Parts: sequence; structure tokens; C-alpha cells
Amino acid sequence: MTIDSRQVAAGILQAVPFARTLGIEFVEVAPEADGGVRAVVRLPDTPATHNHVGGPHAGAMFTLGETASGAVVFAAFGQLLDRAVPLAVRAEIAYRKLALGSVLATARLGRPASEVIAELESGQRPEFGVEVEIATEDGTPTSAMTVIWTLRSN
Repeated sequence: MTIDSRQVAAGILQAVPFARTLGIEFVEVAPEADGGVRAVVRLPDTPATHNHVGGPHAGAMFTLGETASGAVVFAAFGQLLDRAVPLAVRAEIAYRKLALGSVLATARLGRPASEVIAELESGQRPEFGVEVEIATEDGTPTSAMTVIWTLRSN
């Protein structure tokens, strides 16, 4: 699988203007073993995204994680956009430690893309998870998130 990370970033930022509003940056979108995909996105440290204790607001962290998961979905299934719409079905986030400074979200596809595509091609509406870890730039984990996505046929 070949992934053009600039195309993924441009596609996400065009489709999701709120990610642009927060200043989310795309660090990496790359294939992994066994048909997996990894995306790393960054939320810069700016006063506009701070909460009452000086770290990134929970809503900004959620958006960062969901954006990273969306980048994984776009990279893994972008070739299907003419016949299926990716939709987030539900998400869960656990805020585990105060994050200070810029934060990175690393998202990974929860199962092989080929399985999801096979379900779609058999007439099913597949659901699949994208696991996201959010950490400070020095690598300290602060949050964990799971976003469940589906591909809805057009």
C-alpha cells in the first residue's frame, strides 16, 4: 500500500474545517505491516486551545484523536470514496494525565483493511475500530481513545 500523506492531510483539512481551526498538523501517515495504517497528528500548544489548568482543552484533545483516526480511515479507504462514505459511529476517550504543551495523537487501524473492504463488497456495512494514543511530545501518554467507524455505501 502506498500512502501520500500530503494528500491525506489536505483531504482531511478540507473535509473537516474544525481541524484547521485548531491548527492540527499532520506529522505522518504511513502503512504498517499486515495492511495496517498509522497516522500521527499534532496539536500545537496555543493559549486558544488551553483549559482552566493550562493544558489542551478536552474538546481539543478529542478533536485531535478523532482527526488522527480519520486520517487512518482516509488513508486505508480513500479509494472507496466514490462508493462509500466513512462515518464515525461512536468514540470513547479516557483522559489519564494532564497534558502540557503540544500533544501528538497516534492512530492505528484496528483490523486489516482487506477485511473491512471484503465486508463492504459483500453488501454489509462494516464497523471497525481505530485505536488512538495521545501523548506529550516527550512521549508521556496522557489519553487513550477508540473511534468506531463504518463505511456506508452510497
